Amino acid sequence: MGASAPTLPSSRKRHALELFEGLPGAYDWMGAVLSFGQDARWRATLVDAINPLPGQRILDVATGTGLVAFAMARRGCSVVGLDQSEDMLAVARRHLRERAALENRITFTQGEAESLPFDDGEFDALTFTYLLRYVDDPGATMRELARVVKPEGRIGMVEFGVPKSAPLRAAWRVYTRAGLPIIGRAVSPAWFEVGRFLEPNIEQFHAEEPDLPGLWREAGIGDIERRDMSFGAGLVMWGERAPRNGHGERAA
Repeated sequence: MGASAPTLPSSRKRHALELFEGLPGAYDWMGAVLSFGQDARWRATLVDAINPLPGQRILDVATGTGLVAFAMARRGCSVVGLDQSEDMLAVARRHLRERAALENRITFTQGEAESLPFDDGEFDALTFTYLLRYVDDPGATMRELARVVKPEGRIGMVEFGVPKSAPLRAAWRVYTRAGLPIIGRAVSPAWFEVGRFLEPNIEQFHAEEPDLPGLWREAGIGDIERRDMSFGAGLVMWGERAPRNGHGERAA
């Protein structure tokens, strides 16, 4: 099976594009503020979990402004950073020009996670950040992500979580329902909308997908590990694409 055919933007993808339109210039700074500075630690944990080797070819999906892609490239990898937003990619490319030592290791390209423009097994590993909440069919998206990774290649993600402990969950809801919009409003009306959107979006996603490891296993990913971060406000998960059996098919 080769690269998938292009698809029209789904309703969730359109909403994501509209929500973050005009925001990429402040995206990294606000991401740090909105997560109390924890998102950098989450991304570092993801890169350590993938443990890429120099010379490996890595695909970073929903690359945004390229934070994970740059971290992978600094380890000597060849990285493709893919995002549906040309605005985000423009910022990523500007950052790349400021990092001359990495320019020959990273390529940024526009594309959709649900229909990747790559061949089967093209990459040694794949990462994605804050992606599955913005697609209509997370299961189909996971299968497409797994498709382009070599058998036994690693796949990993960073996502917001919901704390499991009742007291922590209550505090998290106060911060996400009241604090995030207030912080966003202090920056701009657009960031106020982002702050207001995140809490219900995160809760809805985890209610709809309560078994993320199961979702990954159905996509042919095994040896899954999940690490809850920052008292459950974030999560990092990773696993390996299942090896192929003697008939060239993924082992069950």
